[in-house]
Amino acid sequence: MSLLLVVAAALLAVALGALYTRRLRFRRAVDRLPGPAPLPLLGNALDLLVPRNRVMQVLEDRYQKYKPLYRAWIGPIAEIHLTLPEHVEVIMSTPKFLQKSHAYKFLHPWLGEGLLTSTGGKWHTHRKMITPTFHFKILDGFLDVFVEKSEILTKKLMAVAGGDSFDVYPYITHCALDIICETAMGTQIGAQDQKQSEYVKAIYEISELTLQRAMRPWLHPDVIFYRTDRGRRYRRCLQVLHGFTTKVIQERREALRDAGSNAPGGDGAADDQDDFLGKKKRLAFLDLLLEASENGTKLSDQDIREEVDTFMFEGHDTTTAGICWSLLLLGEHQDVQAKVAEELDAIFDGSERAATMRDVQEMKYLERVVKEALRLYPSVPFVGRALPEDAHVAGHVLPAGAVVNLHIFHVHRDARNWPDPERFDPDRFLPENARGRHPYAYIPFSAGPRNCVGQKFALLEEKTLLSAVLRKFHVHTTEKRDALTLMNELILRPESGIQLQLTPRH
Repeated sequence: MSLLLVVAAALLAVALGALYTRRLRFRRAVDRLPGPAPLPLLGNALDLLVPRNRVMQVLEDRYQKYKPLYRAWIGPIAEIHLTLPEHVEVIMSTPKFLQKSHAYKFLHPWLGEGLLTSTGGKWHTHRKMITPTFHFKILDGFLDVFVEKSEILTKKLMAVAGGDSFDVYPYITHCALDIICETAMGTQIGAQDQKQSEYVKAIYEISELTLQRAMRPWLHPDVIFYRTDRGRRYRRCLQVLHGFTTKVIQERREALRDAGSNAPGGDGAADDQDDFLGKKKRLAFLDLLLEASENGTKLSDQDIREEVDTFMFEGHDTTTAGICWSLLLLGEHQDVQAKVAEELDAIFDGSERAATMRDVQEMKYLERVVKEALRLYPSVPFVGRALPEDAHVAGHVLPAGAVVNLHIFHVHRDARNWPDPERFDPDRFLPENARGRHPYAYIPFSAGPRNCVGQKFALLEEKTLLSAVLRKFHVHTTEKRDALTLMNELILRPESGIQLQLTPRH
């Protein structure tokens, strides 16, 4: 018996020695990179335990001191920061580096293994199936929803136009929520009409709770988090969100089957001209997933719910931010706004008619405005990837097991690709000015195999809503960009919202 104990102890000692050696090599590889001095056990985690409105400044100060490639320790987790396009390209363009970082695990209870958080075979299968749902013809159907909701938005804004400045952010958020609910699930929630929607309230609350948890290391373990008030509120939000989407999926799956069984010939195939859930071109993202599931890859209701929840999460706050930053920049640069107005006047010739897809495609200058706003204020300023094996960047070895933080915010300020980077200039995106620019110098929707599948949807929505507002109103702002406090709360937003004055154009 004693011999067995000796052998077991020896084996344990060998295993621990090997583990210690690997960890020592890992730490040495990471610490060859510049970065702030870490504390024992905690690393540099205490640096970020500051008020929410100071987190972005801490990250900026660290960037200015150690750029362009540096490291920080979040407890035992090594986080390596990449800020140049050629460095970011190594990670984003390589299929073996598709896995998201540990921070995304806090979205799993809500989003499960949807397109944002999944990896491996499941991600590849779902990505291949979902990509066709953003085909041009399908987006043409979504345009009707964008136009309809933007008309409600302009009526709401007319009630506050002509007076003092106000925060436009809630108005745009409610409009984006109405759009995403109808395009994702085919369900109207009336967020702009201030109806009491448990679903809308739960989305707001769960986003805030997710961020609060990510910023507080002591709330990371489930066993602790779910015993706190925040954890209990989080569970209640999950019940509302999952309950709502599950109910909608079941109802629409039944409607799809009924439509098939009632189709001419009775063979279960729906007529292309049949109107089984409203106008055919008003099919929601959910309907398209259900059809794909029926015709090919089988998805469970949970699989579909995860993708719809992901679309809801990624598709309202990001577009809200893009629209609001665009309005702020237009209010600050009246010359640019005048050019947008001139373009819209040429397209619509003073008409009040609704925008068509051709109209939106002709908004070339407005598109450059949106792109430049996304350059200065990318909706998602940082993304994280895990390294399953060593990566080689700029002569450095980034060891397997580390987390890589890709700075979209700072990539967009690389002066080699963007001279005078803080200047707002939509003409940067003229073809002649973009020639020779690094392909990863502009990545507001990420890049490589894991880029945003909904980027055409987002640009179409932002152009439609902005054109609706700018056809009706002249936008003014008294705020200066350099006076704004940036908040990195899942997306990039200003602490005080976007304060605007609107004057009716006609």
